[in-house]
Amino acid sequence: MENKVKLLFNIMAVVLIVIFAISITPVTLQNDTYYTIKIGEYILENGITMEDPFSWHENLPYTYPHWAYDVATYLIYSFGGYVGIYITTCILAATLGLVIYFTNTKLTKNNLISFVITIGVLFLIKDYIAARAQLTTFILFILSIFFIEKFLETKGKLYAAGLIIIPIIIANIHLAVWPFYFVLFMPYIAEYIIANVSMIDIFIRDFRIKKLRKKLIKEPLQEKSEVLKNKIEKLEKDNEDSRNKKVRVKNNAYKLQIEKNDNVKWLIIIMLICVFTGLLTPLHGTPYTYLIKTMQGNTTQFISEHLPLTLINDVPFMIVILFFLTILMFTDTKIRLSDLFMVAGLLLLAFKTRRQTSMFVLIGSVMLNRLITSMLEKYDRNGCNKFTKLMVTVPGEIITFVIIALISLPFFNKHIGNEFVDKSAYPVDAAVYIKENINMEEMKLYNEYNYGSYLLMQDIPVFIDSRADLYAPEFNGSKDIFSDFIDTNNIGVYYEEKFEEYGITHVILLKNARLNMFISRNDRYEELYSDDYFVIYKRGEQ
Repeated sequence: MENKVKLLFNIMAVVLIVIFAISITPVTLQNDTYYTIKIGEYILENGITMEDPFSWHENLPYTYPHWAYDVATYLIYSFGGYVGIYITTCILAATLGLVIYFTNTKLTKNNLISFVITIGVLFLIKDYIAARAQLTTFILFILSIFFIEKFLETKGKLYAAGLIIIPIIIANIHLAVWPFYFVLFMPYIAEYIIANVSMIDIFIRDFRIKKLRKKLIKEPLQEKSEVLKNKIEKLEKDNEDSRNKKVRVKNNAYKLQIEKNDNVKWLIIIMLICVFTGLLTPLHGTPYTYLIKTMQGNTTQFISEHLPLTLINDVPFMIVILFFLTILMFTDTKIRLSDLFMVAGLLLLAFKTRRQTSMFVLIGSVMLNRLITSMLEKYDRNGCNKFTKLMVTVPGEIITFVIIALISLPFFNKHIGNEFVDKSAYPVDAAVYIKENINMEEMKLYNEYNYGSYLLMQDIPVFIDSRADLYAPEFNGSKDIFSDFIDTNNIGVYYEEKFEEYGITHVILLKNARLNMFISRNDRYEELYSDDYFVIYKRGEQ
């Protein structure tokens, strides 16, 4: 009967998770998707040249940080167009939801809480559901946690193989997050080290016992042997007392549970093997240097998702943190030391850069689920089972479907009628004008960061696009084009000086851009094109 209830609940949960995942998947594409398509096409035609072919700046080296994802995205686009990309994104979002759900159910054995947490996680990371490589790595990271936990539990070879394969995939589809993969191992290793350190007195006594036993064999005289035997017996008794004391402390621990799992030794070996997976890519060791170069530059200071988290501006995330703290502070629920390290480490990363809030919510879902399940087992052991049985009755299923439908409906309504390309954000008609009326071989176009990707997809050479690394000196080894764009666009410098330096011939701007207020009043600039959102100027002679 219990298996039947679980099966019925799982079927219902799968259907509802898929529905909700599709509801939060946006129809409108974002800027990174456009250059992804174009780079994928370029790689298939020319290979990985390690040079940029899309900006008009000469000889810029490019690392192709997610080349495999770019190729896959282009193949989907060439087959199904924007519709194909949207459908693929829906499939990946649904897959992410299902992986979160089944990972949680397998690790915590609580289907109900796993379902609720999965819906919550998808809601909290809905802004990261897009046709970008990160959606794929989200799936891989939650699978990594599953493989680590199951390997520590069973020492299964398939889980070990999975842990080695995943970083190879990441190094080729999204190498910017490849170093983060190793962060996932750290809490388990740290707990193992602390568990061993806490038993150092026992290890020392064991070592002394071994030495005394060897000495006993060498010195068989009755008088000396009795002395040695007494010392050995005392050390063994001390060890037994120490072990019993540690067991009592562990069983009566107020908050922390420290487990000494000897399989962690093998996990460390797996992690060391994975360190070399960064070489299994055509990018010449870039996985080892990409993040370092990114952190050395200033691009992260101006890109929204890389900025530090301001907690008061992210109320849902603040609620999640408060929920964690409430359980830990106001109940006697225990937390595993590795879980505490994981949550604390991810929280620190989230405060450093807001994009890591997604990883905190994603990976932290397993830790939160474990806490809630432990709390419910202590205070209401059968409550979840009873509620689960009610939910798989016909009235329960109807109510559950209605609730998820009501949650999903606003998101569906938000996306209904949206186009794949937002003409208010991307110069759709202006791009057509440029290709039909301007000699692009002689043009040096100044454009803004956010829509440069759309222009290059339309085969229009750009000044800059959302591949921030390409335009930073840490990567291109020459000019700081990114900083020049920031200064120019924000009127931090006189725009004419930079335009003269780069030899700009044409300018395309959003009409509400700050720079447009100045250029529109400058007689040197001839307005060639204008629509509701964009304007194109020709820069004349002084």
